[in-house]
This record gives sequence, structure tokens and C-alpha cells, in this order.
Amino acid sequence: MKSKIVLTALASFAGFIAVPAQADNFDGPYVGVQAGWNRAEIADRTIDAQPIDAEVSRDALVIGGYAGYNYKINDRFVIGAEAGFSGAVDDEVRAQSAGNSVTIDPRYSFDLTARAGYLVNDKTLAYVRGGYANSRVRTTLVSDAGTARASDNRDGWLVGGGAERTLTDKISARLEYRYTDFGNNGGQYDQHQALVGISYNF
Repeated sequence: MKSKIVLTALASFAGFIAVPAQADNFDGPYVGVQAGWNRAEIADRTIDAQPIDAEVSRDALVIGGYAGYNYKINDRFVIGAEAGFSGAVDDEVRAQSAGNSVTIDPRYSFDLTARAGYLVNDKTLAYVRGGYANSRVRTTLVSDAGTARASDNRDGWLVGGGAERTLTDKISARLEYRYTDFGNNGGQYDQHQALVGISYNF
């Protein structure tokens, strides 16, 4: 009888050691990388007060990184803040302005956003985000008079939403859509993105 009690106690202790404690998902700092599809739609953008003739667009691959912090309010709701940096590959947009050639080249962008989410279950977070975005853009106009170049920072805002799921205690993956509006000077400069990200949670 005594030996059975000892064996049962040892088995219970071994089982406790073998199963690690479940980490509290979506609570604390994280960093990550992301990549996906980027579509820029531009109209009425100007260089030297010359608007482009028609709306133009360009699809490209975008890659970047991010860092943020999640705060778990209760068992179901999570809020947080995040900073991101990204750049696209082969994303120059070409247009015409009064018969002249215009090239609009987004160099890089960064964003500062807030995020709010709902835990569908212990491992899956559905969320929305919104905040500030900035893009560094270089515009080149080629005409009979020569070549004119201008670079400026475009302030804007973004909104989006997605879902994130934990894969291990430290790793999670997310899928997200974002819309960004950089048309702060009267012109149209919209950006649509579908992104996949991998996060390391501390």
C-alpha cells in the first residue's frame, strides 16, 4: 500500500515537471518581421505645381519589421502600441504630367499605431489598429527643360485589422490588412497592404 502511494506521488511529480506552465499569451513586449503585398494608388500628386494626368497605381512586395507591447486587460481583451518600419521592392510609380514623364518613388515608411484586440480563444487574437504613418517619397519630372527632383515626407494615417495566433510560447504569426492615406497636401496617395508577420514574444 505504502509503495503504491509513493509511486503515485512520483508519477504525479514527474507529470508536473514534464508539462511546463502555460505562458500568458499576448501580454508583454514583442518584436517581429513582416512581408506581403503593397498597392500604391496616386492621383493629383504634384512636383513644381504640375499634377499628373490620371490616377496611376503599382503593385509591389513590401518587407519590414516592428516592435510593440501588449497589455492584457482581462481574460479576453488586449490593448497595445506598436512601431513599424518598411520598404517596398520595385515600387516606382510612373505617370505623365502635361506630356512629361513623372516617376514617384516611395523610399521607405514608418508608423506608430495603437492596437485593440479580442481573444477568440487562448491562442487567437482578432484585432484592429489605427494611428500615424509617414512615407519618404522622391519625385522626378523629366521635361524638355531638364530633370527636376524633389523629396519630401508624407504624413498620413492608417487603419487596419487582422488576426494573430500563437504557435509556441514565444512565437506567433499574424495576417493583417492595412489602408494608409498619405494625401495630406490635396493630392491622392493611398496605400493598400496585405501582410504576414512572425513575432517573437518576450
